[in-house]
Amino acid sequence: MIENLVIVESPAKAKTIEKFLGKAYTVRSSFGHIRDLAKKNLGIDVEGGFTPQYIVPVDKKKIVKELKELASKSNMVWLATDEDREGEAIAWHLYEELGLDKDKTQRIVFHEITKDAILNALNTPRNIDTHLVNAQQARRVLDRLVGFELSPLLWKKVKPSLSAGRVQSVAVKLIVEKEREIQNFASKRYFRVTGYFNVPDKTGNMTSLKADLSKRFDTVEQANEFLSACQKSEFTVDNIEKKPLKKSPAPPFTTSTLQQEASRKLGFSVNQTMSVAQRLYESGKITYMRTDSVNLSKLAIGTAAQQIKNSFGDKYHKSRNFTTKAKGAQEAHEAIRPTYMNKPTVEGSRQEQRLYELIWKRTLASQMSEAQLEKTTISIGISKATERFVATGEVLKFDGFLKVYMESSDEEQEEDTRGLLPPVSIKDVLERKTIEATEKSTLQPPRYTEASLVKKMEELGIGRPSTYAPTISTVQNREYVVKEDRPGSLREMTQLILKEDAIKKQVVQEKYGFDKSKLFPTDIGIIVNDFLEQYFQNIMDFNFTASVEKEFDEIAIGSVDWPKMIERFYKPFHTKVDSATQNSERSKGEKLLGEDPESGKPISVKIGRFGPIAQIGVASDEEKPRFASLLKGQSLETITIEEALELFRLPRDIGKYEDEDMVIAIGKYGPYVRHKSKFYSLDNTDDPYTIKPERAIEIIQEKRTQEENRNIKQFDEEPGLLVLKGRYGPYISFKKKNYRIPKSKKPEELTLEECREIIEKASSRTKK
Repeated sequence: MIENLVIVESPAKAKTIEKFLGKAYTVRSSFGHIRDLAKKNLGIDVEGGFTPQYIVPVDKKKIVKELKELASKSNMVWLATDEDREGEAIAWHLYEELGLDKDKTQRIVFHEITKDAILNALNTPRNIDTHLVNAQQARRVLDRLVGFELSPLLWKKVKPSLSAGRVQSVAVKLIVEKEREIQNFASKRYFRVTGYFNVPDKTGNMTSLKADLSKRFDTVEQANEFLSACQKSEFTVDNIEKKPLKKSPAPPFTTSTLQQEASRKLGFSVNQTMSVAQRLYESGKITYMRTDSVNLSKLAIGTAAQQIKNSFGDKYHKSRNFTTKAKGAQEAHEAIRPTYMNKPTVEGSRQEQRLYELIWKRTLASQMSEAQLEKTTISIGISKATERFVATGEVLKFDGFLKVYMESSDEEQEEDTRGLLPPVSIKDVLERKTIEATEKSTLQPPRYTEASLVKKMEELGIGRPSTYAPTISTVQNREYVVKEDRPGSLREMTQLILKEDAIKKQVVQEKYGFDKSKLFPTDIGIIVNDFLEQYFQNIMDFNFTASVEKEFDEIAIGSVDWPKMIERFYKPFHTKVDSATQNSERSKGEKLLGEDPESGKPISVKIGRFGPIAQIGVASDEEKPRFASLLKGQSLETITIEEALELFRLPRDIGKYEDEDMVIAIGKYGPYVRHKSKFYSLDNTDDPYTIKPERAIEIIQEKRTQEENRNIKQFDEEPGLLVLKGRYGPYISFKKKNYRIPKSKKPEELTLEECREIIEKASSRTKK
């Protein structure tokens, strides 16, 4: 017999817990969920009160069998899965599927994997919380119903293989709306005026003072008129204002704020952050990483205080207990914090170390004193004008929490000129060095990053800590949204400079429109969004989606019956699906751009079988229509007729090389040159419409050299078998499969027999 069997959901968690428990405890992992809704026939008995029909997937049958055997031999089974709804559901599925005895089963929870937390949990077991289980079941059932009914509708009306989801569709809507806001944004130009002045110090030396004009001008004439007034003006300090300022630290991390800061400070994707945080949690280094609470335990506050006093002194410590303000906060445990505050660093991968350090600093800073600053504002009067120059500076009097941590921001701001200002007195006359009036443009609304999208979803009450990362991954995997960089463009701006007594006019170049790791809707994402908006307004309504989340929260505390909640949603939804199936038209996002100047035939754009395409002519014409794929970065919504016509200039023959044609075209993976039935990709800097024969030959030769250098050995008796140099070292390539070469063998000395032996061994392992 086994005295105690502890079941957790991950092998890493099992390994950590095993360290804290003695020989009387056997710890095993369920490897996540052991049951899921059946894929056949929806997996839900709609007529029978929306009862879910669960099955054990094929890949989980072996683990379920092993756990059943262990449970039958155990005196007590401890279900130690995570303490949120998902973890509670896993515990319930284990209880049901393993056929556990109620008297021999205990449910334990903890939000950090430390010895004290585990032992405390064993001393305070509870029953499975069926309300939490029902909240998870309700979400799973509702999402299955929406996906199962909407996806086939999209296959018929938009494009095969598409799918829709309740929260994902709303996330796509946010990105589409943002893109249209940017497209409709009319940038306004204005002139910002900056003055540079000399200030004499006590020794007679000059220091520099930079100040901005309080007013912006709309036209170059207004800016020029102002500079003309400055030519004959005297500049006098007419006011100095000093204000003490205090900055308070941000609360400790929640799931959402951790995702945002890890994105801004470390460049992590939302998925990457959760994956790294999961590893830190399971190895006992941080508390549970799915939470919307900013609360810290008394123990954490106490150990943070000790760490601050020991490292920086008493004056740096200020105890705080933050309260959660998030809409529908569900997980009532702690914020994300280190399990041991006296450990500023941990062992592990570089990613784990960096994320841990971020969490440690943020937690520590939340218990530190405010930073004390002094803000100084100097107002400079102009004798021949009513406007004023204003210089602003900040002096840090006491760094407080800033000694450890400063929060980042997603906002795109003009450069911050605040710093230390030179000492001046009221009525001081300043010497003008130069005054610049530079043309600027108002900034368009910024596109979403993964982090700022999480922030927006949280503000709207869409989704919960456990759903942000999977939602953002899903919309990208379904290719409704892409995360990418877009190169900026240059535009010419006017600049007026008053130096000495002359006003000089010059043209400067400004870069704009550069995007790094931003989210863009794809054409198919826009078409699906518009179709769902037209026929399923409530599904796409932010308030409706947030209200569904609130109902899940109410189910979790037992105040709402979940089948009734599903029924209220499903009946009108199902009716709308039937109506849309019968009454909606097929949507390809088709758009007529105009007429082809050569043939007079209509030129249009739409979604084709392999993505967005331009088309000249119509199917009913005697002559078949011509098609061309849109380029990366082009969109059905914004493409012009001129840009569409350019696409039909390809494929283009640019001459011969080695007596064979070189043809430039665009394929699934971008522009290429075709030569002797081989394809050579063009570089990002090559324009397929203007590339010259000399450059195409260069590309062909470069790729051939790469291929030759890659080839270590080949055999006349077996021409298809190659020993090659790869990215991760030498390998054997044979019949479209690759085989690793053992370290004991030298690739260049391999015989044909040895190669066959390596292939045979690898193949037999695969079959086994």
